Amino acid sequence: MNGSELVETVQAAAKTELSRLGSSKSLYADTEGEMEPETVLAAAADNAHHAAETFDGWADDDIEGAFADAVEIEREHYDSIAGKLDDHDPGTPPAVVEFLRGLPAGVERLGGLVGWTLVTEEKSSQCTGFFTGQADPQTASLFRGFGDDYEATRESALDALDATCKSDDDWERAETAATSAIEAAYDEYFETLEDLGVNPKPVC
Repeated sequence: MNGSELVETVQAAAKTELSRLGSSKSLYADTEGEMEPETVLAAAADNAHHAAETFDGWADDDIEGAFADAVEIEREHYDSIAGKLDDHDPGTPPAVVEFLRGLPAGVERLGGLVGWTLVTEEKSSQCTGFFTGQADPQTASLFRGFGDDYEATRESALDALDATCKSDDDWERAETAATSAIEAAYDEYFETLEDLGVNPKPVC
């Protein structure tokens, strides 16, 4: 396996979960039903803040600079998002970030980072659509630009995996971490919507 094959495998395995995490219901869950500009921004700011803190905590075990790159990008994201709020006091970390914090050093963290980018990229696309609908093209453009950043973070993690993985077991551990990160985000999405009285599954 290589980095490209890892992403393809993870995306195929978690196709349904990623699709739902990229839906408007996901944004509804992230804001606990309060889909106002301030709550959408606050949820995105929470993710960026806690992700940056997590990646910074991995600095002593950085691999090929992947974590340092992620820290820099997420701090910039946080500053950009929080700058649109009058004030921001970070809330509870999202489940996907909580999952990342429990990963052991090594390829698991790189795999978890890949999974996190796939989740956050989907959610960011919903923020783009939300602010487009709010007739706020500047903020919509901000989130649209984040997509390139998540892709860059993912590519950095994949390059590090290509340089680090020496066996099939290494790749399997990275793949498990990536898919488990997505599952953590999906479980939170599912449970939150159920608590809000909303059917998490689309009606066909």
